[in-house]
Amino acid sequence: MTSRHRRHIAYRRLHESVVELTGLLNMPQRDEALMAEAGIDLDQTLFKLIIGIRQLGPIGVVELAERIGRDHTTISRQVAKLAELGLVERRPSPEDRRVKEAVITSAGRRVTDALDEARQRILDSAFAEWSDRDLVQFEQLLRRCVDDMHAMHAAAKEKSG
Repeated sequence: MTSRHRRHIAYRRLHESVVELTGLLNMPQRDEALMAEAGIDLDQTLFKLIIGIRQLGPIGVVELAERIGRDHTTISRQVAKLAELGLVERRPSPEDRRVKEAVITSAGRRVTDALDEARQRILDSAFAEWSDRDLVQFEQLLRRCVDDMHAMHAAAKEKSG
């Protein structure tokens, strides 16, 4: 078997695994179980946004919508709801005052910390049979993959203008 053929098979299997993992991660039941484990009562659409804002913020609504593949007007309404709940704050961007950034508040941080702790408990069970070395190696390779994909996307975006 040639190197090219091995890579073809590996790419196909990687794609299949990523699609399957994405499907598992996007299951509403998974989000419900995580929120229940964390003791958090939040609409699922808001749940996904607060996680994104914590990870990516401060972030403008248009960029956030683009990153999660949703319409910016919908995301704007949902971010406004998170602000009403006191979980995020909307403020002008220091770089461009026309852009309103979403940033997590201390109350929002408490919610996401509770979610992180619940996720840890759930993943401890899921990865119970993995060695620490395997888990760290998996995390490093996955991070490398994500970083390379971001770089490839940025280069394509820059090239297209």
